[in-house]
Amino acid sequence: MGSLANASVTTLAAPSEPGAAQDSVLRYLGFHAEYLTVFTRTQHFLMRGDGPLAFDMRYYVAIMAAGRHRCDWLVDQLKEEFLANGGEPRWLDGLQHVPKKLADLNEVNKIMAHRPWLLNKSHIERLAKGRDNWSLGELLQALTVLAHYHAVCSFVRGCHALGVDQPDSTEPSDASTPSGAKEPQQCAGSPSDGAPVQQLMQKMRTLSEQQLRAADQLTVEEKNEIYAAVDSGAVEAEQPSQQPAPDQLARFVEDAEFAYEDFSRRGEPHTVSTFRVQDYNWEDHGFSLVNRLYSDVGVLLDDKFRIAFHLTYQTMGSFRSVDTRLFRRAVWRYIQCLYGIRHDDYDYAVVNQLLDRRLKSFVKTACVYPERLEPSNERLKHVMEGFQRSEKVHVAILCLEARLQSELLYALRAVMRYTT
Repeated sequence: MGSLANASVTTLAAPSEPGAAQDSVLRYLGFHAEYLTVFTRTQHFLMRGDGPLAFDMRYYVAIMAAGRHRCDWLVDQLKEEFLANGGEPRWLDGLQHVPKKLADLNEVNKIMAHRPWLLNKSHIERLAKGRDNWSLGELLQALTVLAHYHAVCSFVRGCHALGVDQPDSTEPSDASTPSGAKEPQQCAGSPSDGAPVQQLMQKMRTLSEQQLRAADQLTVEEKNEIYAAVDSGAVEAEQPSQQPAPDQLARFVEDAEFAYEDFSRRGEPHTVSTFRVQDYNWEDHGFSLVNRLYSDVGVLLDDKFRIAFHLTYQTMGSFRSVDTRLFRRAVWRYIQCLYGIRHDDYDYAVVNQLLDRRLKSFVKTACVYPERLEPSNERLKHVMEGFQRSEKVHVAILCLEARLQSELLYALRAVMRYTT
């Protein structure tokens, strides 16, 4: 996993973006200097760089995104930025006071935040045609801002719920790998006795020795059964809060009851086709479309996806010289499975072998119900036992990026279908 990179947040602060909400993001990301750099560069480009959307519009779109997940601290920060960039104060009284162009985006925001597989070309057509229409460039930027801030809500709420804020004096301050190490070695001053992590490493070792079953050796029926068993509604997310959304958030949210539903439910027929990445994926399709309609952001997003997915210091808990690829890939694939995205060349049996039920429940809640995560929840204290704080942050980064990519894939596919 990714361990403490000995990075200083103060030396890598995002340009011109002060505030408590932004400080929280930077503080957590300070564990991973390389990722922090590309994250701040991407967010700065989205919100302050060249682009077709006016700055006040960008920040209002971000407010709409954060409002869906009840992130009051983030909404407050974005409201300050909105006003500082010439935003109309009356817009902050609620969606009924904004121009029709912005109000029309609300339906897409709602769908992307909770059930992105429902997004289709008709949603894009309604925004891109007629009076008060969005240009495709404006729309691409707005869709990217929506997905980005949905995912940021997942990241910060996930870190907070896992107790990343709590100091851990036993965490190693250097994530370098011992040279010439052949077997995993335990660090001095380990955060726990390492037993849960050691069990996980043994599972990964066994899977590696089996060289994993090749997907082409399985029948179509076997592939479908394995994929369906990864979630199928069987993993329960944390329960929702009974508290209604405060008025300062509710004014930015319409149809507040609309929420995530399991993409596939055990014993029920599929109403929406599974999204297969061999038909539409980021590398071959999404990247080029983004770069064509919203220049340069595709390169930034691509760097961010790549760094998050491959990030490792070869540590896991108190052990070093660990190949964590199987675990990282299992987390990413599970998240995309929650959104109905399937990789036919991946053996989904690995997900259930490497991710225990508590971790799957946390990941699911962080990605699709981040507003439900509360740090006081006793169950969350046992998630990722034996892992370092920095490794918990890395899992939250995977939640951020895999969710972001999932939302963008559905949005970009809908745009592509509209334009062809």
